[in-house]
Amino acid sequence: MMVVNPYLNFNGKTEEVFNFYKSVFGGEFAFLQRFSHLPAGETAEDGCVDSDIPEAEKNGIMHIALPIGKTMLMGTDVPSNMPQVKAGTNISLCISTDSKADSDRIFAALSDGGNVQMPLQDMFWGDYYGMLIDKYEIQWMISFNPAQDGKNDK
Repeated sequence: MMVVNPYLNFNGKTEEVFNFYKSVFGGEFAFLQRFSHLPAGETAEDGCVDSDIPEAEKNGIMHIALPIGKTMLMGTDVPSNMPQVKAGTNISLCISTDSKADSDRIFAALSDGGNVQMPLQDMFWGDYYGMLIDKYEIQWMISFNPAQDGKNDK
């Protein structure tokens, strides 16, 4: 079974926001990675955020995940060298699929008439991942983690 998770984007407030949500919903972060953890040499062309992140922002959150029930609330800080987000438009939908084939099918269907932001590709963190904005201007993140091997239904 596929899972849809909300993905929140902030201009430097992600850690504060997620600590607040953690105090509300309880639990522990399932994942937390900072921009300073980016592998050396990764660039936007490699499917990563531009590695030229300002030094003052390298402690920012590249990806964080907080389990809430059977879903994950996920988020990131948007570095100042990328287009900034506005309140009300700072959410994406992230679909965790059960296979690469599902990812390919869903990505193709959603991107028809839309705008591919990042083609589906194998990423350094292990996922097969891509981003797009559909024809209705909704941002989608499509992700398959081979280590899950169909375990999203649990």
